[in-house]
Amino acid sequence: MRYNFDLSEPRDADVGGLQSATPTSASTPKEKLEWLSLQNHPVFSAPNRDGAAHSSNFTIPKNLLAWDGASRLYFWDSYKSCLHRLSVRLGEPDPTFVLAASPSKVLQADMQLDFEVQRISINRNGSALFLVGLDGLYVMYLYGRTSTKENTVICRTVSVGSEIYFDKNNSIRTLQVCWHPYSDTHLGILSSDSVFRVYDLSSALGQPEQEYYLQPVEPGSLHNATSICPVDFSFGGDHLWDRFSVFILFSDGSVYILCPVVPFGSVYKWESILELYSDAHVFGLKSSNSKAVKNSNLAISWLEATFPELARKEVHAENASVLRAQPYALFDASISLQGPLRKVSHVVEEDSVHPQVCEGRAVSFLYDLVSKDSIVVTAWSGGQLQIDALADEVQPVWKVDSPPRVCLDSTDSIVGLAMICESLSSDTSILKLDLPPDHTLWLGHPPPLLRLAIVDLALPRRSGSVISMFVDPLISERIYCLHDGGIDSVVLHFLPFTNQSSGKEDMMRSPSVHPVLSTFQGEASSASPLCGFLALSDSFGDSWIVGLTPSSECIVLEMETWNTLVPPIIDKVDKLIDSEGPKDTDIPTIISKELLTGPRVVLLPPSSPHLRSVAADSIEGRSTLHQYFKLFHENYVEYAHKVYFELQHHAPHVKKIIDDQHSRLHKAQQKILEVERKQEKIEDRIEHAVQFHSKLEERLQSLRHLPAAHKRSLSKAERQFKSELDRYRGVELDALCSSIEAVNARLKRFTHSPQANRSNEQRQLSVRRKSHVRENEMSLLKASIEKLSLVNIENAKKVKVVESALKCREIGTS
Repeated sequence: MRYNFDLSEPRDADVGGLQSATPTSASTPKEKLEWLSLQNHPVFSAPNRDGAAHSSNFTIPKNLLAWDGASRLYFWDSYKSCLHRLSVRLGEPDPTFVLAASPSKVLQADMQLDFEVQRISINRNGSALFLVGLDGLYVMYLYGRTSTKENTVICRTVSVGSEIYFDKNNSIRTLQVCWHPYSDTHLGILSSDSVFRVYDLSSALGQPEQEYYLQPVEPGSLHNATSICPVDFSFGGDHLWDRFSVFILFSDGSVYILCPVVPFGSVYKWESILELYSDAHVFGLKSSNSKAVKNSNLAISWLEATFPELARKEVHAENASVLRAQPYALFDASISLQGPLRKVSHVVEEDSVHPQVCEGRAVSFLYDLVSKDSIVVTAWSGGQLQIDALADEVQPVWKVDSPPRVCLDSTDSIVGLAMICESLSSDTSILKLDLPPDHTLWLGHPPPLLRLAIVDLALPRRSGSVISMFVDPLISERIYCLHDGGIDSVVLHFLPFTNQSSGKEDMMRSPSVHPVLSTFQGEASSASPLCGFLALSDSFGDSWIVGLTPSSECIVLEMETWNTLVPPIIDKVDKLIDSEGPKDTDIPTIISKELLTGPRVVLLPPSSPHLRSVAADSIEGRSTLHQYFKLFHENYVEYAHKVYFELQHHAPHVKKIIDDQHSRLHKAQQKILEVERKQEKIEDRIEHAVQFHSKLEERLQSLRHLPAAHKRSLSKAERQFKSELDRYRGVELDALCSSIEAVNARLKRFTHSPQANRSNEQRQLSVRRKSHVRENEMSLLKASIEKLSLVNIENAKKVKVVESALKCREIGTS
């Protein structure tokens, strides 16, 4: 039985850290609701939305739908600039249905939003939702006051990070915004200036709580510009140190890890923290390696300071089920940027960060926890998915003698921190799977990647394709890929560590890819990407996906759940029989085998030797004749009656078979006549094709006489050099320009900081607090800007020289 609750009215609650809402007036009469199918709801059928829902700039993947995980669905109306809240019923009255209450609640921001919203996302407890676009990031608290308008609620809306990201004087862009999975008030933001920031919505909205300046390459080393341009990030799952990890993807496909990153005040299970604490004592402190002992000591001190309950022996799981993280940072060490994660195999290790088969650049990243396996998926602009599993556990790594910058309040409590996260050089000799744990645990090595598969989605060859990935809430092995051509489903069938722990010895199976929805309209250029996607599920094991078209039309599809992970079962005996030859068709039985074998053989009764001399009219002769007649009647006469009855009974069946054969014969004759009629048309088409082919050959011969036809093709080295130039134009020049703009923005913010922030800067703990250090930093920034400008000018000159050389060669060959 399914239980339904009317959730159309807003609940009055005080969410932790968020301001409580004004209670709804009790005198307002409750309007009667009408339950309609979700795809037929009036909010998805309003006219004149084509222009508002579609945007020509898709640098941020659009998703205007959100779900609180229970019974409320949110839809951002770009035409009316408001948020619709729909109460939904899943699987009623039929498992294929998704019903929504009409009319919907309209949530209106209490301020004017003068930017185009491109993505919305709701937090863990459903109390707040952020709206992000190219020109703004706002958080709307979903419990507000009732407006004079019917079914309208005015919600408090605040801006986040406007001084850093959306200032007109700088060009720092937000690349990815996500809610933290263990906090309802913390946002993680990755920006184009290679900084990962954590904002606390319950305190300061303008300034971040934590800042991590990413430095993936060592200063002075030569690398491509793509290796320093971040693209996407993802928080880890509920598994050991993964819950404190941030996975960051760069444009060249390299993946780095920040660990530990913990928002102040976030909540974790007691058992999970105690497991990490015990692991550090058992495998770290008792190790024979001094480096492992040092790293585990740092982790233990960090755990005891962040979760003080661990140091209290009287605190147990019975009286403390969850622990709240306290603000803390090591004063003499900064978090290391672990990576890039490298691929390993059972025998030979590979130093390549990403394979050559993936085309384009990395565009998105996904972390998926499936039982005991941590799966990471990288999407490329060429339409490939690179699926890997972490071959080892993530562990925290710090760089000693690199103190962070900490901001304190009047009570000397930490309210903010910032640090530079540098990548440490790691030994690649550990990239093997057959090493004992003593050679890998707590040594500060980043976890290697075990390649599971590379999936090609066969998308049109267009540059700049954006792929968004979502995990199925019911089946974690299934990943949905949202791209310009529609939606694809990728199901993982091989999980190395999960199968090993469960005792399965399955062979490595490739993931299965199934197209779910296609938005192509004949040609690839006419594809209309979706503007919203949701994966819904209920407690009964049913699953649905919801899509939103650019014209605000809703699409609901039921997804199969029971047979998704079941492998195909093939009987080897039947397969062997099928390979030997075709099976005999069943022949209907017309006459039974008993009648075909004839009458039974009658054994004559024993007779006297004087039987021939006995007269037929005597008593003995009559008795013998009567006995013989009786035996004949019981066998032959009854057999004749059975044959007669059988023939009469099977006559209609035989007639039916004959009629069926005649009808099949008639159909075969009609098909033969139809083939004969089509044969003439086929011959005409072949003749037309031959004529067209001859015309094309004539055109080809005429084109061969043109001067450009004798142009010599480029050699292999020239093609490689040309591809490097194209990559330099498409990625590295833009990366250098964005880096210069980011440095300029930082310099302006540093030089034009308000006088009010100087009092807070005085409380910051730092070893170098002299004024001449600031002047040195400014001079270094100016020198780096000048160097970057010179490098940019030199590279532009080199590109012009190469272009002129290519043009001269083309003119010479023609």
